[in-house]
This record gives sequence, C-alpha cells and structure tokens, in this order.
Amino acid sequence: MGSVFHNVQSVLENYQSAVHEKNVEKFLSTYASDIHIYDCWENWECIGISAWREKATEWFNSLSDEGVFLKVDFNDLVVEADSYIAFVHGAVTFAAHNEDSGEKLRQITNRFTFGLKKENESWNIKHEHSSLPINIETGKGIFNLK
Repeated sequence: MGSVFHNVQSVLENYQSAVHEKNVEKFLSTYASDIHIYDCWENWECIGISAWREKATEWFNSLSDEGVFLKVDFNDLVVEADSYIAFVHGAVTFAAHNEDSGEKLRQITNRFTFGLKKENESWNIKHEHSSLPINIETGKGIFNLK
C-alpha cells in the first residue's frame, strides 16, 4: 500500500484523515495485510485486507451517498509500545457532518482496541476490536455513554 508509519501516532493520524477524506486506499494502508477485526457492525469478524477493503468501500460509499463526512476523535487513549509491538485502547468518536454546510448531524462513540506490529520499519494495525456497552434490559448497544 506504500505508506510507512514510523510511530503509532502517525498510524492514528492516518486513520483519522483517511476516514475524513473517505479514501479507501489511504485507510487500508493503516492495516496489515492479515488484519483480523472484531467489529460491532453486523459481522462477528473480518479477516484479511481484501475483506476489510470491501467493508471500508461500502462504509465510505454510504457516507458519500448520504452527503456526510466524518470527523474522528480519539479520547482517553492509552498507548503501550516496545520496539515491535504496540497496544492502544480508548474511546473513538465518529461525528457525521453535512458535506455542504459542515453542520454536525450526529455522533457515536465506540470503545476501540488496536494491536499494532512494526514490520519492515512501519507500524500497522494487526488487530482491531470495537465494542459498545449493551443495555441488559433491551439488548441494544449504548452509543453515547461518553
């Protein structure tokens, strides 16, 4: 994919800007080719960059169809890293804004965990897990606890 990320922060910044730009290839450059994702959207898991490309393309196309862009904010991040392995967890807020007016329309906050590995001098996400707390009575996710 061509991008080289020399530190964990640059991976997170690329993630933010790629989502904002709805740039699938830039977004995918954040991930290792053998990515394994546990996500809270309809599927138990997503394995491999090809499967993740399909999901990311659908996601970004749906945002374009709706006429919105997303701003991504990382909050309460904890980053632990050594020379080749990093662990990141925190809250990630996705705020949808109208493409024309810039008006904020909605937002959700998920809990995220990223496992990163440094290979060929570049950091990439090898594992991602996003989740929401669940309301025990309704069985529904709680999107805006934070």
